[in-house]
Amino acid sequence: MLFVSLTPEVTIAGALLSAFYPLLNLFSGFLIPQRYIHLAGYLVLHVQQIPKWWTWLYYLMPTSWTLNCLLTSQFGDINDEVMVFGEAKTVASLLKNYFGFHHDRLHITAILLISYSLIFATLYAFFLSRLNFERR
Repeated sequence: MLFVSLTPEVTIAGALLSAFYPLLNLFSGFLIPQRYIHLAGYLVLHVQQIPKWWTWLYYLMPTSWTLNCLLTSQFGDINDEVMVFGEAKTVASLLKNYFGFHHDRLHITAILLISYSLIFATLYAFFLSRLNFERR
């Protein structure tokens, strides 16, 4: 809705959104996790999958915080073991090590999601009231 309030026509907003949605999906942390742990013998390496110069976009995207909040609230406290990459891990440690989602930071993600909603609603109302695309 924010793009609709910024553009004079819905078709232009649709064209802008068609370029914006792949960014939302790519940097949400699901297709390319922010980090994962690679086990090489007894050595544990933290390897950054999203390049360092794109990490700011990962933290800026609301979809990454949504995925973080959903997965952490639903699966972050489950200690059942699952087989992941050939080894047994708990679901909570999988979320913590593979995605970087911590259950003790759940309140921070909830506050950020509420903040995103309020910011986008405020910007939508502001641009809808201030921008006038009518021609006489």
